[in-house]
Amino acid sequence: MTTITEVRARTVNVPLDNPTSFSNRQVLKRDYVLVEVVGDDGHVGIGFCYGGNNAGSLVANAVRELLTPVLVGADAHATEALWQAMYQESLLHGRSGSVMRAISILDTALWDRNARAANLPLYKYLGASDTHSVPAYASGGYYLDGKSPDMLGQEMAGYVAKGFTAVKMKVGREDLDGEEARLAAVREAVGPNVQVMLDANNAWRDLPSALAFMRMAEPYNPFWIEEPFSPDDIDNHRRLAERTPIPVATGEIEAGRWRFKELLEKDAAMILQTDVAVCGGITEFRRIAATAASFGVDVYPHWFHDLHIHLVASAPNVKMVEFFADDQVLNFRRLIDTQLEFANGQLLLPAAPGLGFSFDQTALDRYAIESWH
Repeated sequence: MTTITEVRARTVNVPLDNPTSFSNRQVLKRDYVLVEVVGDDGHVGIGFCYGGNNAGSLVANAVRELLTPVLVGADAHATEALWQAMYQESLLHGRSGSVMRAISILDTALWDRNARAANLPLYKYLGASDTHSVPAYASGGYYLDGKSPDMLGQEMAGYVAKGFTAVKMKVGREDLDGEEARLAAVREAVGPNVQVMLDANNAWRDLPSALAFMRMAEPYNPFWIEEPFSPDDIDNHRRLAERTPIPVATGEIEAGRWRFKELLEKDAAMILQTDVAVCGGITEFRRIAATAASFGVDVYPHWFHDLHIHLVASAPNVKMVEFFADDQVLNFRRLIDTQLEFANGQLLLPAAPGLGFSFDQTALDRYAIESWH
């Protein structure tokens, strides 16, 4: 048995170089919470999550004060039992949000630690269905001051020139004429055969507003409409899904298999966007993906391509990695020592054990809010 001897957590804050906007908010900086889980065999696993624009230390405090006592002294390979113990310990503090993110990053660190100890890349430790590369779509298209529709089209065409056959852009911030100009520019720039995903980031509060946008967008043949409403407004997701031929996608900030089961049972989403660092970690992600498979639904994981490449490679209905080509939005890239390689729209699977990368300690010190403890 390998015993967990230590758990460490740290919060860092990474400013964005340029203020970046979604449909209804602007981001200036990002908090990330990082953990290390140490076994008595000397192997260390890492986990991480996005802790929001502010107060990311809430997640780190949940790791230290609530969950570390559950893990220290336990068997590092007992991932199922440890997940249940952490979940049970946190029932009164929150079964989603910061506490579930704390569970998520600790569970991920356990899987990473165990894969490193086995000297296997994580996707192989999880039972790889792919062993060389996996498909990815290029994610971008954010709102920036002075960014014209033509500039947006050029951005998307640049991803296609690199070999990507699917791209994603933000929608929902401007009026319908403005949004149509953006979408038309992108479709013209990338051509008819590239998949174009639309991410609304909870843009609409009512069904008529969303339907008006969809009627405008449908001639441009988008691949999906992502997060049209608040994540808690499941009924409007269902109503929209009934009224548009464009698949509705959601789930990036949902936690726990039960919430995803509700989305599936209500036909509120044809595509799930489960995030390992949010939903409950690798252990819970695998349960969610298996549940989705039984409904005939695919999963396109949200964010953190360095993590989700392993999940796409190890489950047949987990389809594509969301890939960020630079460090401007997913500035977590600045905190690690190895970047994924890609070619012809495919991300190459890493050969190193575990997740295939480590934290860059110099970068962590630069952006630190607190030290490891």
